[in-house]
Amino acid sequence: MPTPTPEAAAPKRDRTRYLYLAVIAAVVLGVAVGLLWPSVGKSLAPLGTGFVNLIKMMISPIIFCTIVLGIGSVAKAAKVGKVGITALVYFIVMSTFALAIGLVVGNLLHPGSGLHLNPADVSKVHQQADGGEGTTDFLLGIIPKTFVSAFTEGEVLQTLLVALLAGFALQKLGKRGEPILRGIEHIQRLVFRVLAMIMWAAPVGAFGAIAAVVGATGWGALRSLLVIMLGFYLTCLVFVFGVLGAVLWLGARVNIFSLLRYLGREFLLILSTSSSESALPRLIAKMEHLGVSKPVVGITVPTGYSFNLDGTAIYLTMATLFIATAQDQPLALGEQITLLLFMIIASKGAAGVSGAGIATLASGLQSHRPELVDGVGFVLGIDRFMSEARALTNFAGNAVATVLIGSWMKEFDRDRSREVFTGRVPFDEATLLDEKPAEPAQPVPANA
Repeated sequence: MPTPTPEAAAPKRDRTRYLYLAVIAAVVLGVAVGLLWPSVGKSLAPLGTGFVNLIKMMISPIIFCTIVLGIGSVAKAAKVGKVGITALVYFIVMSTFALAIGLVVGNLLHPGSGLHLNPADVSKVHQQADGGEGTTDFLLGIIPKTFVSAFTEGEVLQTLLVALLAGFALQKLGKRGEPILRGIEHIQRLVFRVLAMIMWAAPVGAFGAIAAVVGATGWGALRSLLVIMLGFYLTCLVFVFGVLGAVLWLGARVNIFSLLRYLGREFLLILSTSSSESALPRLIAKMEHLGVSKPVVGITVPTGYSFNLDGTAIYLTMATLFIATAQDQPLALGEQITLLLFMIIASKGAAGVSGAGIATLASGLQSHRPELVDGVGFVLGIDRFMSEARALTNFAGNAVATVLIGSWMKEFDRDRSREVFTGRVPFDEATLLDEKPAEPAQPVPANA
């Protein structure tokens, strides 16, 4: 009787394949509706917004449970600090590299030359720039108003802070904290089960999001901006497969194609919703399933979503060069280097701004080169398409960072990852958790 058990479980996993086939069909249908009936397409925007909001609703509890369980099961607090410092240093280095690549490609392509920008959307851009926050506000914003407001307001960094404090407190409690850890484990199972249920609404969300953007922009709006779009997509591809792929292989001996194939469903979800946040909970679950330890996943993934924005970094530099050239105000090499240093800081605060791409670009230019802000309005038409490449690149960067840091901290099971990549240890789409591997890990907190 033990033999039929895995076979009986297989159909449950297989059913989720139909879900993602439905997402692809929904994207195609959304494009058709947006092109044929633009007004209908635009009216469907709430479907996409609603689905992304459902996913965002789950982010705070998932991050909290993951970090508390990860830190609570580690005997020494210094180990957690080492992971965090390593992650931040890596994020700064890679984001700087991404910004530099954006500048190089922007100088090679010279996007925006010969264009006459329409400043009709300038007031809208200034409103978004005013919504941006400075470095001090960003840092103070990490502290929640109350212990529970981090969960109610959906702020990732606030949730991260509360979870870190709770995790370290449970460390200090030792064996007395074990019942609390067990309780949080059960809450985590519940939260991931709810997330798995929400995922069945993905086709509806994808349909509404794609229909709305195609209905609002159409294909005509893309023609004059094709150069920067193709250049940006090409740059992101070079960065992911060239830079991240090389770093991943040298640092962890993991093939970038194997990792991205393993995360294929998450990439499809991001492509259809244009939000990397929609795949954040699944990235946490899949990285743990791949063999990266809970503490590394719990620290690296949430922090990376705020500080490791490689796609956003490339976008900021390329879009700035595009706007400057299009307004016949090209930047000299010295100005570009200054801009590079400025954008390194600006990109770190991107997570604190709603609509990180366009708002951060506008607020950054307003602080650095205010005469160029008027040109941001022209980028609004294709920002939705650019945001997809940003989100995909950001997501890939955070997945690579998690594996790398896990490998450097010796918290990455390579044998397990090979089994996962070959399909011998499939990811459980029903629970999003590894129930059986979790059992041997139970004794770990006893050493705390």
